[in-house]
Order: sequence, then structure tokens, then C-alpha cells
Amino acid sequence: MAGRILQADVDEVKARTNIADIIGERVALKPAGIGSLKGLCPFHDERSPSFNVRAQAGFYHCFGCNESGDVYSFLRAMDHVSFTEAVERLAGRIGYTLRYEDGGAVPETTGRARLYAANAAAAEYFRTQLSTAEADTARRFLGERGFDAGAAAHFGVGYAPKGWSNLRDALHKLGFSDDELSAAGLVSQGQRGVYDRFRGRAVWPIRDVTSQVIGFGARKLYDDDQGPKYLNTPESPIYRKSHVLYGLDLAKRDISRDHRVVVVEGYTDVMACHLAGVTTAIASCGTSFGTDHITVLRRVMGDDSASGEVVFTFDPDAAGQKAAMRAFGEEKRFAAQTYVAVAPGGLDPCDLRLQRGDGAVRALMDNKVPMFEFVIDQRLAGFDLSTVEGRAGGLRAAAPIVAEIRDPSLRPGYVRVLARRLGLELAEVRAAVERAARGASQRPGEGAPAAPARQEPGEPEPAVRVTIASLPRSAEVALERDALMGILQFGHRLDASLLERSLSLPFRHPALEAVRQAVAAAPDMSRPGWAADAVSAVREPYRSLAAELLTADFPALSDEAATVSAGSLARRLVGRAVDRQKTELLGAIQRVAPDSQEGRVIRMRLRELDAERQLYASDQ
Repeated sequence: MAGRILQADVDEVKARTNIADIIGERVALKPAGIGSLKGLCPFHDERSPSFNVRAQAGFYHCFGCNESGDVYSFLRAMDHVSFTEAVERLAGRIGYTLRYEDGGAVPETTGRARLYAANAAAAEYFRTQLSTAEADTARRFLGERGFDAGAAAHFGVGYAPKGWSNLRDALHKLGFSDDELSAAGLVSQGQRGVYDRFRGRAVWPIRDVTSQVIGFGARKLYDDDQGPKYLNTPESPIYRKSHVLYGLDLAKRDISRDHRVVVVEGYTDVMACHLAGVTTAIASCGTSFGTDHITVLRRVMGDDSASGEVVFTFDPDAAGQKAAMRAFGEEKRFAAQTYVAVAPGGLDPCDLRLQRGDGAVRALMDNKVPMFEFVIDQRLAGFDLSTVEGRAGGLRAAAPIVAEIRDPSLRPGYVRVLARRLGLELAEVRAAVERAARGASQRPGEGAPAAPARQEPGEPEPAVRVTIASLPRSAEVALERDALMGILQFGHRLDASLLERSLSLPFRHPALEAVRQAVAAAPDMSRPGWAADAVSAVREPYRSLAAELLTADFPALSDEAATVSAGSLARRLVGRAVDRQKTELLGAIQRVAPDSQEGRVIRMRLRELDAERQLYASDQ
């Protein structure tokens, strides 16, 4: 077993890793001030972005839920890996050879890293098997659906050969154990022992948003296969189907750029869309599209306004209509506008491309209809609108749908749409919608404030979290706050003597004083990541305040202007201290004889303070 990773290597890997690149694979980040990026928090659900990343400092902080840390803590929280696994993963990413305390450099041999490695090896094995003679059925299956060898290679499609232990034997030769293969979901345990889970099937590798293979989806090819049509990797430490979206690794860049996503129903539909030019298509894997999928997508989209688009494609049959209603139930979780696209003749995107070409797939997305309009039509489909009773029933069924529209600028338009569909007077439909809206707002428990947590007798009062917003509004506090913000963010650019002098002066506000002490104790402000380490050293309950100061928007138009401003604030701290001492000495000199030794000492000190004031004179 290897010992602990050498601290020097831990620091070096972090210094060489751009935290914005790592977080940006999961969260759409936008510029938010000098050196700062912002996106939707990956640790809690939110409508507007409060998650800030400062790449220069290698640090992130959410102003909403208070999560903060460096690139290692981000990976540990998101992927549930150990600290060692987080370091090893990043080292592998940049090609850095780690050293351990026993002196050796060793490969990854334990934990989740082995599961990723096993899946990557399996994906390569399946890919190579697609070119074998036995895989002719799989190649014909793909060809009949319009996918050539280039398409298969782009998506990593492979073939799992018949037989009970082909994959197992191949991975054993690479050093993987049955326990590891079982944990990865690549083999199963039966009465006759361990055997390959995927046999005689076309296989799609399923990757996470960072492009690591975490599982597989396999489609049966032979009539004697008694298994399900599609067989997926079971739940594992790295594969959670409620969080996985097939194709997201390929689509994420365009989704983030265009703020648009197309949700289809299968692997071949994703392939068809991408090959046709709809490169934002994704699909759920072996489960219905749900809340967790939406959470993942919103972060990748940067879904913080109504300017984005989410397009669902559904079959027009009963199952497709049921899926559409499920999607509508979750629609309110998106800030983006939601649409439905149904192909003519009920074709899915794969068949549509095969029969009518790439242009037809692109046109399908262009001919989408708003989700609310689609659902209204679904609700009205069961009523005979040629009768008074049918129109009344349709109004009762569809009015709550219109009442749920959260955008006040859209609701009047859909009132008119519903009135036209029903052939009723606009005023009658508007009144029904208003009644439905009032009924929803009056349902028991909705909108009621949460009851405060009950504190048991004898429990200590919880510490109050100090934030920038909670600081007093005074000139003294504002100077201390802004100076600390400037030093944490741009201290590496400031004169060392100015930093040392300004940080040696006690602050008046206790929370800011706690932050100052930790910052002043930082051993080397020129070292990458020093500010994040200083924040980590701040005592509770003031650490979150330090994290906010490090990641908050510093008011400046450029790096150079920010550096000048930070230096000016540090000089003002020195000037404030000098002025305070001068005031005290001027009062003291009035109480002593002018020609006394004490008086001469005071006058000498006043001259020193004047010289220091001149040395650190503010440029403002």
C-alpha cells in the first residue's frame, strides 16, 4: 500500500489545475467582475446564480448555501471521492506523477478510481469487438439505422460478444478483480458463479459530464436473448441513473453556449440528432426524465432566465403522452421556456432522419410548440367540444394549466388560446383561470412559512453566520471590508511592506478582525492558493464571511485598476491608524511640560508618524 501523497505534490497539482475548468464541466460559468465567474450552484437548487468561482485563488463560494472550498473539496463533494482520489484524479488529468511518503510512485489501486478505470477498459474492449466477424449483426443493426463506422466511433458504440466470460477474462488480464468488476456493474453473480452482464448486444458507453465512462446501455440483437430489449448498468458508486444523461458529455458545450437543450428518448435518437446538426440532444438512461436530471441540466445550461429553451420530443402514442404529462409536472423547475416537438407520423428522431433526412430532424425542432399549448390540447382531447357540456368540462380541466403559468406576460396570451380552443368568450375563460389561480394559492400548506426548528432545552444557541450583507453600514466597517476584499483577491500584486504594515493593524469589527488575523498569518502571499488557505484558517463562525470577501465582485474595470484600488485601501488603513495615534499624542502633549523629556519623546513620535503618513499617503 502507498503512504500519503507528499504535500508538495498535493500543492503542485492544485497550482497546475484551473478550478474554473473543473467546475465549468458541470456548471455554466459567466464572467462576474474582475477575475470572477458565476453560475447556478451545484450544491442547492436556485433560480438565479449565487455561486462564485475565483480561478486565480483556486476557490469557490456560494452566497446562497454557504458552500465553499478549493478544487479538491469540490470534487469530493460532487463525486463523493476521498481526498486521495481527488488528488489522484487531477494528477492523472494533467499527467503529473505523484510521489508518496514511502518514496514510491504508484498507480491508482483502490476506490472509485478503479471503477472508472474498469469502465474505461470495458468501453475500449467493446469498441474493438465491433470490428470482429461476430459483430456483423451489430454493424448491420447500426447501418439499418443510418449509422456508419464513423458515427459508431464518434459515440463509442461497441459490441459485447456472446459467451459468459469474454469481458471478464479480458479485464482480469488487465489486473481487475471480480469484486471490482461487480462493483462497476460489468459482471453479475449467479448460481454458476460470476458472468458477463452484457452478452451478444450492441453497447453504448454512458459518460458523465466530465467524459468519464460510468456505465453502459446495451440493446439486444438476437432472438434467443431472453433479456430486456435494453439493459443498463445497475446502480453503482459512480452510476446513478436518476442523475445520468446520455450524450451530455458531447452536448454540454453547445448547451452552455446556446442555452438550449433537446430531450429525446433513446441512444439512437441522440445519435441521429447530433449527426443531423442538433448537437444539444440528450436522453435519460433507463429511467424517466426527472427532477435530478433537470437539476443537472440547469447548471450546464446556466438556466437563470426565460431566454433559454428546453425542447422535449415525445411519441404521439399513449406512452408518449404520459411522458409529456410527467415532463409538464416538472416544467416549473426550469427558468427557460419549455416546448414539445412531435414528428409527423409519430416518427422518433432516428426514424425521421432515416426516412426523411437530416433536414427533417432540424425542422422538427424548428416546428416545436410551447409546452403549455401542447398540454392544453392534451387536456382538451378527451372532451367533445361541440357540446356545451364538453366545453364546460374542457374549461374546468384546462383552466388550472393556464393558472400555473408563472410568467405574467404569458398568461393573458394563453387565456386567449384556451378561449379560441373552446370557442368561449374571453371573459368567461379569464374568470375560470382566475378562480383556478385563487384555489391553488389557498390550498392547505402551500405558501405557508416553515416552522422554526425546535431547540431542545439546554442546547447552545446556534452561531449566527456573519455575511457581508449583515455587516454594519459605516465608513469604518466599509474600509475594513473593502481592504480585506482587495487584499484577499489582489494581495499577490501588492507591495509586501504595505501588506505587512496594513495587516498588522487591529480592526474594529470583530468578524473582520478574525479574518484579518488569518490573512496576516499567511506565510507567503505570492504562492498560488494562499488566499484559499487563509480563508480555511479563519475561525468559525467567521469563515463564511472570509469566503465571501474572497469571491465577491471587487468594484474595478480591470486587473490593473483593481490592484491600484486594493493598494489604496491598504494605505488608507495605515493612514487611519496614523491619524488615530496622532490624535492621542496631540492630546497627551497638552498634559506635559513642553521642555520635559516626555514632551520631547511625544514630539519625536509625532514626527515619525508624519513621515509614515507621507510614506503611505493614499492616492485618493
